[in-house]
Amino acid sequence: MDTKVTIAGVELKNPVMTASGTFGSGMEYSDFVDLNRLGAIVTKGVANVPWSGNPTPRVTETPSGMLNAIGLQNPGVDVFIERDLEFLKQYDIPVIVNVCGHTVEEYLEVVERLADTNAAMLEINVSCPNVKQGAIAFGQKTDALYDITKRIKAVAKQPIIMKLSPNVTDITEMAKAAEAAGADAISLINTITGMKIDIQKRKFVLANKTGGLSGPAIRPVAVRMVYQCAQAVQIPIIGMGGIATAEDALEFIMAGATAVSVGAVNFSNPYATVEIIEGIERFGEETNTGSIKELIGCVS
Repeated sequence: MDTKVTIAGVELKNPVMTASGTFGSGMEYSDFVDLNRLGAIVTKGVANVPWSGNPTPRVTETPSGMLNAIGLQNPGVDVFIERDLEFLKQYDIPVIVNVCGHTVEEYLEVVERLADTNAAMLEINVSCPNVKQGAIAFGQKTDALYDITKRIKAVAKQPIIMKLSPNVTDITEMAKAAEAAGADAISLINTITGMKIDIQKRKFVLANKTGGLSGPAIRPVAVRMVYQCAQAVQIPIIGMGGIATAEDALEFIMAGATAVSVGAVNFSNPYATVEIIEGIERFGEETNTGSIKELIGCVS
């Protein structure tokens, strides 16, 4: 089966990429995974200056998933360009840089710094539930999403992917706002806001009180939202949320995703991305499917 897909003019050898924040920039995983096998690598979020993130504890397990309140800890764009992007130059895969910020100006500063780098696309994280300023408003209000998308698109040299929040009443309205403002693609879903309480201590388990729920628990919600957005917009969709197997990935693709991002499972199974790629290839052979494109949005 031909597994190649194209997003905003960027060709991926297969539709499987990493989800931001779960794979670093590949350095930690390069001993386990041949990064050249991936469709693309999506880096951890990067801001204009170093962020320390939220106080600890900031990660906890839940049934069928995990809660995290990392708060987008990152070294800042200058270190990121010198260290992470330089490391990734040795691999023959598109690099998608996840960009975060508190204000529009902070996002624009990072986007402009990345203009002349080896980043193939930019994923704009306007939907992190663990950042107290800015980002959550951009991800939950259509007019704010439209404005930041339009302003980033005006200065970006690379195609931009807007990462959407599931913590909204109607995900399709957000998707349509991003498309109308010029987004080249959308990715969804980011984590769902959750909470865990230690009943013995009578305290919140996370210092942040709330965290982002990821893992298999959110997959049915994510598949539904990807399907809804595929009916609402014409731009490519990158689906994510609880993907752990090839079967999971194919659900998203059949719902309308051009590509998928693999996230939380990387923590428990560092080989997951390649196993999913191989599983999709097997499915293609077993079903005599000529191209992955035949499967995109094929559900009926």
